[in-house]
Amino acid sequence: MAAEKPATCNHPTLPRYLQKVEVEDLSRERKDLIATLPKESGFFNNCIHQYNGFWLTTNRLQGTLNCQNHFQAHDSDILLVTSPKSGTTWLKALTFAILNRKTHTCSHSHPLLTTNPHDLVPFLEGVLYLQTTMPDLSSFSSPRLFATHLPYVLLPESVKGSRCKIVHLCRNPKDMFVSFWHFANKIRPETQGLIPIEDFFEKFCQGTVVYGPFWDQILGYYKEALERPEKIMFLRFEDLRREPIKVLKDLAEFIGCGFSKDEVKGNVVEDILKLCSLENLSNLEVNKTGKVWFGIDNKAYFRRGEVGDWKNFLTIDMSERIDLIIKEKLGKHGLKF
Repeated sequence: MAAEKPATCNHPTLPRYLQKVEVEDLSRERKDLIATLPKESGFFNNCIHQYNGFWLTTNRLQGTLNCQNHFQAHDSDILLVTSPKSGTTWLKALTFAILNRKTHTCSHSHPLLTTNPHDLVPFLEGVLYLQTTMPDLSSFSSPRLFATHLPYVLLPESVKGSRCKIVHLCRNPKDMFVSFWHFANKIRPETQGLIPIEDFFEKFCQGTVVYGPFWDQILGYYKEALERPEKIMFLRFEDLRREPIKVLKDLAEFIGCGFSKDEVKGNVVEDILKLCSLENLSNLEVNKTGKVWFGIDNKAYFRRGEVGDWKNFLTIDMSERIDLIIKEKLGKHGLKF
């Protein structure tokens, strides 16, 4: 292994698992692998590489390889999976609140009131293993709660082979695209200007965006959920918006901490939904002024979170093109949006 460099993200306000990150050089083997992969230009002064059918930035690819080779899943782990901009922040907040409701009631001292959900539920490949093969996971109590944008095929074998729970949340690709485009422009350096929606749309439909193509990401988890419903829960953003109480109860049951009758009568479900509502979270001071550990403004993760907002941005031709992709790639498998 290459010699380790001093930590570059040692800051007292960071979560414990990021306090002593050792930044490692890429091994010659990994550099050689990355050099052989097909690549496309990205939107953030970098390129994206095609790895096992999916596109990743160089650092996300490094994090993926680290995670694949070194993360050891526990049977009690819970892994939240989404494509980018499919309700990730909301799902993290809701699941964290469900798991920790005994120790953190929905009161003034709840961690979600002072910490962004992305710092409470870190990404495996995008945070924990981004710069190291050995992150400090000792601060995670059981059940450990992690997140990822990785497609099923790229998950560590320890995840696939264990009895850990996987929750996959998908979203109508039209709304996902619009949210992704807005987010990309929020975090893009101002000197580069805004990304024309037509350019981002073309990449999205070709599948050459980070973690794309979206249809293979969704289909991979959908198939696995049908095969192993006890391990993988397949959720839709639209159902969560339409029937939040029902979906939250089902989610809690799936991850092994269902709500008791007394909790239901005591409006615990409603309290969690209120605490984790996008309106409440987006108006918290931490999410209006703070930053996640890698420097992106917390406010960038909150927009409208509505169903059907795509109608305000897509032309008829754009809408029909995505409809065709959904029909060709997902329709034959029984998936519709």
